[in-house]
Amino acid sequence: MHNSQICMQLCVNVQLPRERGGLEGGALYIDTEHTFRTERIVQMARHVGLDPREAVKNIIYAEAFTSDHQMFLLDHADEVIKEHDIRLIIIDSLTAHFRSEYVGRESLAERQQKLSRHLHKLIRLARAFNAVAVVTNQVMAKPDVFFGDAVAPIGGHIVAHTSHTRIYLRKGKGNVRIARLVSSPYLPEGEAVFKITENGVEDVSEEEMGRARRK
Repeated sequence: MHNSQICMQLCVNVQLPRERGGLEGGALYIDTEHTFRTERIVQMARHVGLDPREAVKNIIYAEAFTSDHQMFLLDHADEVIKEHDIRLIIIDSLTAHFRSEYVGRESLAERQQKLSRHLHKLIRLARAFNAVAVVTNQVMAKPDVFFGDAVAPIGGHIVAHTSHTRIYLRKGKGNVRIARLVSSPYLPEGEAVFKITENGVEDVSEEEMGRARRK
């Protein structure tokens, strides 16, 4: 769920002025797991000083019910992006429908082919409209791995190699969450801690970090 919380925070932050780290634009949110909550947008917007009603209005929301529906929404998003000055495109989550609909090795090739087409359409849209594209994804356990990372992203190499920047999220102690930068074309690997509160995604103070370590 913290994936979705971060996505909702991004939907608010993209509307901020550029001097405050925003892009002064709207967001397109394709939701595949029914995790988007308008009331959270209201809370987050209020905290950063935006008009909550305007913040909600600047987010174009669509719920995808199947992988084909998900692809259809993105394939027909050009006019929506242009009309609403969209600067952020989110798919939350990218692989949920594909994973549930394409089960077994015999359907793997078809699934990967569709995922590849879907991701490349997303990249083309982001480049054409100078927007940021964000997708969330789950990881799966690798029981045969004894050393190194014992989890792998669902969607395999296609998802991993198509993404320019990959961030792995995990739970820390208490309400602390950890974001690890796994891959980036211009930043070194590293970690950052954050927490999710009523106000949204926030930094963790040194005092809170100390308390979390003592638990």
